[in-house]
Amino acid sequence: MIFEIVILIIIILIIIGLKSVKILRPYEKGVIERLGKYSRTADSGVVLLIPFIETIQKVDLREQVVDVPPQEVITKDNTVVVVDCVIFYEVVDAFNAVYNVVNFYHAITKLAQTNLRNIIGDLELDETLTSREMINAELREVLDVATDKWGSKVVRVEIQKIEPPQDIVEAMSKQMKAERMKRASILEAEGYKQSEITRSEGDKQAAILEAEGKAESIKKMAEADKQAEILKAEGEAIAIEKVYSAIHDGNPDDGLIAIKYLESLEKIADGKSNKVFLPLESSGVLGSVAGIAELFKQDKKE
Repeated sequence: MIFEIVILIIIILIIIGLKSVKILRPYEKGVIERLGKYSRTADSGVVLLIPFIETIQKVDLREQVVDVPPQEVITKDNTVVVVDCVIFYEVVDAFNAVYNVVNFYHAITKLAQTNLRNIIGDLELDETLTSREMINAELREVLDVATDKWGSKVVRVEIQKIEPPQDIVEAMSKQMKAERMKRASILEAEGYKQSEITRSEGDKQAAILEAEGKAESIKKMAEADKQAEILKAEGEAIAIEKVYSAIHDGNPDDGLIAIKYLESLEKIADGKSNKVFLPLESSGVLGSVAGIAELFKQDKKE
């Protein structure tokens, strides 16, 4: 009998210990009530309670995610789009999170859906598809203000999907394809234009270089011809000078001059022309010839 009483006492002490000692982890806070009335808010660590009189409710302070279900929203230009988003929030006040809202997940989901309708209803379809950042910012601001009294802070909001009707998607796809083809045609035309301009510039530069090369070549040829003529003239001048000097140094007489003159007349007479023109001073030369004949006669007599 005594043993049974001891066992019962031990069990009662264990139950009292479990009821009186609670452990809160670093990311938790505890809202403690005494006989149904708020008593205090406990931080992380070991928390001692009065058994059967005080109760504790743990509140998670970590950032949490709410996935808002997809819903149909009508835009300003009467187009129905399907929109869903994700909300990231964290509890900053455990008291308000416990006492000011019954079901935070359900409350913030409905609040997000309502405000999505209001924001997207003021935008046309094109603006809706290109203004995700603006929608995220406006929705986060609205939800942050509304959830402040719930002891929570909305960290960020991300639009996951904005899906227009299928016929509009097909029309947008055709429009985008036409725009791409237009840009491709423009780029091709610009490329052809640049290619032709570059080719024309190349032909122009080639023609200029060719003309410059020809001009330089002609100039060099002219310089070479000029130098050749100068050298030829200088050579003839030197030759004439040497011949003149040789003649004067040899002291030629009239007979030698006459003989050379006759040799020249012989070469003139060898031509095909049947007319021979004699210079005016030929009478003097003929006289010299007569003198030469006399010289030959004297030689024979001797």
